Amino acid sequence: MSTLVLVINSGSSSIKYQLVDVDTHDALATGLVERIGLAVGRLKHEGPNGDVVLEQPIANHEAGMELVLAQFAEHGPTLDPATLAAVGHRVVQGGDVFDGPALIDDTVIAQIADLAPLAPLHNPAHLDGIRAAQAAFPQVPHVAIFDTAFHRTLPPEAYTYAIDRQVAKEFRIRRYGAHGTSHMFVSRTVAEYLGKDVADLNTIVLHLGNGASATAVRGGHSVETSMGLTPLEGLVMGTRSGDIDPAALFHLARQGGYSIDQLDDLLNRRSGMLGLCGHTDMRDVHDAVAAGDEATSTALKVYYHRIKGYVGQYMAHLGHVDVIAFTAGIGENDDIVRLGALAGLEKFGIVVDPERNAGRKKQITVISPDDAPVTVLVVPTNEELEIARQAVELVRG
Repeated sequence: MSTLVLVINSGSSSIKYQLVDVDTHDALATGLVERIGLAVGRLKHEGPNGDVVLEQPIANHEAGMELVLAQFAEHGPTLDPATLAAVGHRVVQGGDVFDGPALIDDTVIAQIADLAPLAPLHNPAHLDGIRAAQAAFPQVPHVAIFDTAFHRTLPPEAYTYAIDRQVAKEFRIRRYGAHGTSHMFVSRTVAEYLGKDVADLNTIVLHLGNGASATAVRGGHSVETSMGLTPLEGLVMGTRSGDIDPAALFHLARQGGYSIDQLDDLLNRRSGMLGLCGHTDMRDVHDAVAAGDEATSTALKVYYHRIKGYVGQYMAHLGHVDVIAFTAGIGENDDIVRLGALAGLEKFGIVVDPERNAGRKKQITVISPDDAPVTVLVVPTNEELEIARQAVELVRG
C-alpha cells in the first residue's frame, strides 16, 4: 500500500502543502500558496527539479489548489492520485468531539464548521482547503488531524475553568490546548531517541515559535498544557499576550471604551513581544538588548519568566521530570532563548551546557551535561510527518 500523503494546512488566504513519504520520512515536495483573494497572489513550490516562484491573481482556494497541481505536473514530483494513500488536513479546533484523526465526510465537515466559533480564524479556512482538495482528489481518502486531539487526555481538573458550569457547558468553555500535533511528535521522538518506552517518560515540551505553548506529557499523554479555550492563553508569544488578568479587559472596556473587536485585536495582534518592545523576530530582540534597549531587555525577561513559571508548574504536576524538549522556530534555532529560559533552575536538576547549546539545531541534540538529572534536548518538530503518519494509520484501519 502507498505511504505517500499530501499534507494540507489551509489558512484564510493561504495553502501550505507537503508531499510526505511516511516510510522514509522524506518530504518529496513542499510549497506555499499565499495572498489568496488579493490582487496578486504568490506560490512557491520546492521539488526535485528546484524551486519555482509565481506571482499572479489567485481568486480562491480552489484556484490555489489547481495551481498547486499544475506545479506538481510541470516541476515534479508526479502527483498521481492512484499513488496517494491519503490527503491529510491540519485542523486547529476539534473541540471535545474528536479524540484522534477522522476520515472526512459530510458529518465531519459539519462538525468542523460547528466548532468554528472556538477557532474563527482557523476552522473556516481549513474547510476551504478541505473542499478545494476534495475537488482535486475526489477518489482519495481525506483525513482531518486536529491540533486539540492530543490534549483530550487532560484530566478534568486541568481543562475546567472555574466559572458557572452551566454557562461553560452551554458555550463549550474549557481548555482545549493547541499545537498538539507538534507536542505528540516531539514526545514520541524523544522516547525513540533515548531508546525508552514513551510510557516510562515524563516530558515537558516547549514549542516556542511566533505562537508558543508548553505541555506536560506523562507516559505519552498530555496532562497539562498552556493554551486554553483558544491559542491566546499561556506563554508570551510574538503578537499574543498569553496569560492576563481578565479584569484588564473590563477595565479597558469601561475606561477606554474598547470594543470586543478592539480587545481581540489588542491581545492577539498587538501584544506579546510586539506590544512589549516592537519586535517579533528574536534576532531583532537580541540585537536591541545588546544595544542597551531597556524596554526590549524587560520584554525578554518577561518572556523567560513566563516559561520558567510553566516549567515549575509542570514539574509539580508531573512529580518528576525526565526530559525537557525545545522545539519549533525559536526553540530549535535560538540558543540565547534556550539558555535564558532555563537559567536559574539548576537546583532542580535542569542544566544547559553552553557549548552543547550553541547554535541552531537541525537534528536532535542533547544540550544538558551527561550527568544532569533532567535531560534537556532540542528536537526539530515535524508536524507534517505526524499528520501523514496518523492519516496512513487511519486509512489502513
